[in-house]
Amino acid sequence: MITHIVFFKLTEPSPSNMSAVREILSSMQGAIPQLRQLEVGVDLIRSERSYDLALVTRFDSIEDLQDYQVHPYHAETVVPFIKQLAKSTVTVDYES
Repeated sequence: MITHIVFFKLTEPSPSNMSAVREILSSMQGAIPQLRQLEVGVDLIRSERSYDLALVTRFDSIEDLQDYQVHPYHAETVVPFIKQLAKSTVTVDYES
């Protein structure tokens, strides 16, 4: 199994922006066949070094992760929406 984690720091981390990002990330569940598990969390601590949201996804293989990256819903809907609101993202991909 491959785990893909993305942290998001929003330009304006207002409650409405946090909710909108959480909603669109969660909407990928069921829309992308390669996506086996999805979890979205909003940071509770809100420290200076914290990111605002985390996305944890799991895939059966690296090929499925690569297919997810270019899937039309992810690439044409989710990514452009996130780019409007996020000033920074970081990722980690590992075998789990």
